[in-house]
Amino acid sequence: MSPARPCRGLRAAVAASVGLSEGPAGSARKGRLLRPPGPARAAPGARLLRLPGNGAVRAASPERAGWTEALRAAVGELRSGAVVAVPTDTLYGLACSASCSAALDAVYRLKGRSEAKPLAVCLGRVVDVYRYCHVNVPEGLLNDLLPGPVTLVMERSAELNKDLNPFTPLVGIRIPDHAFMQDLAQMFGGPLALTSANLSSQPSSLNVEEFQDLWPQLSLVIDGGPIGDGKSPKCRLGSTVVDLSVPGKFGIIRAGCALENTTDVLQRKYGLLPHRDPAE
Repeated sequence: MSPARPCRGLRAAVAASVGLSEGPAGSARKGRLLRPPGPARAAPGARLLRLPGNGAVRAASPERAGWTEALRAAVGELRSGAVVAVPTDTLYGLACSASCSAALDAVYRLKGRSEAKPLAVCLGRVVDVYRYCHVNVPEGLLNDLLPGPVTLVMERSAELNKDLNPFTPLVGIRIPDHAFMQDLAQMFGGPLALTSANLSSQPSSLNVEEFQDLWPQLSLVIDGGPIGDGKSPKCRLGSTVVDLSVPGKFGIIRAGCALENTTDVLQRKYGLLPHRDPAE
């Protein structure tokens, strides 16, 4: 990644080198695998906040105070350039400000993630997609799939930080079907970078205990309780990732947990043609 711009409250991560090789979406960049930090400290460094209910449904009075506390705490940490663990409609994720280059570097480093692997962008409303992407599909299609367990890949706009996935002109957009995440994105007021809460190559997380080794590197963990059925392998597949960057066509980049419903909407309702084998 290019040298990080300073972000209040977070020490800038060491800038990564740039090479030349084929990366995602036919890009030209060689991704350096950033090693995660050493063994976790004995005491977690993250503050843990438990959401009222499960977080997927907005809390009502008298539990609203706990909901608001968690929102304000998360927004404060994100605006300071920190990395926060959050529940979504599919998996637990790591979120940071997509506009903070140092925070983006920190996410790659703590996960030990290759820099050639893109981060998704989490937004709070469908209307926000038009600010950060060049949309060439009907608005109804967006409303049919979002919010939901999908990531829609489109051409990015100049509104996004150039240090976010600099190796590709595309960006994956997420609006989780999860009340807390929608409230968080709207209260934050800008794009959030989002990825799964686990070390790279390790299983994804359906509860906060499963990524406890990462807590020392996080500022805040929002506990929304267990997500889905932990005994079902399908629950750990994450969102279905769909390439919508080619007009009139779609490509399945990752099958994910909502493949059947997503392809049904794209093909039957909107007549889009597949341009990539789902098995790829």
